Amino acid sequence: MNIGKNIKDLRFKNGLTQEELADRCELTKGYISQIERNLTSPSISTLIDILDCLGTDLNNFFSKEETDKIVYTEEDYFVKNFDDDNKINWLISNSQKYSMEPILLELKSGGKTKIDSPHNGEEFGYVLKGIITLNYDGKKYKIKKGQSFYYLCNKDHHIENNGKYDAEVLWISSPPYF
Repeated sequence: MNIGKNIKDLRFKNGLTQEELADRCELTKGYISQIERNLTSPSISTLIDILDCLGTDLNNFFSKEETDKIVYTEEDYFVKNFDDDNKINWLISNSQKYSMEPILLELKSGGKTKIDSPHNGEEFGYVLKGIITLNYDGKKYKIKKGQSFYYLCNKDHHIENNGKYDAEVLWISSPPYF
């Protein structure tokens, strides 16, 4: 079995660049490139992390059987911490191959996402907890628990938590972008 080629094929199938896969796995782009060219072999734990980010596991990767998962549990989530304990939870680990990508964003008081430059797509969010500020095209929108937002991604945008309490946002991007 050509592990590097199969990882590259899965990455393409999921519409990810080497940099995006590396970011999700907390590896470097160069290391992903070396794996895909079979210049190095990942440890089992690194391979498991990579496969998780690509929406599969060791068993399915080596058996080559494709199964469509319908129900996802907390064990399936891929979690990435950023900026002092803020978190992005990918709720559907293999959503890159679909037309939308749901995440659960957890922002501590004072936390914020990186500024996204204009790109193709649409984004929707629903505030589950706390109060957030959506910065969109230079304007600020205060969004409270139980409220939602929707916009085209053709303007600079990011979210911040200026409140006293932690915030949680169910955020869906179409096409997958996170």
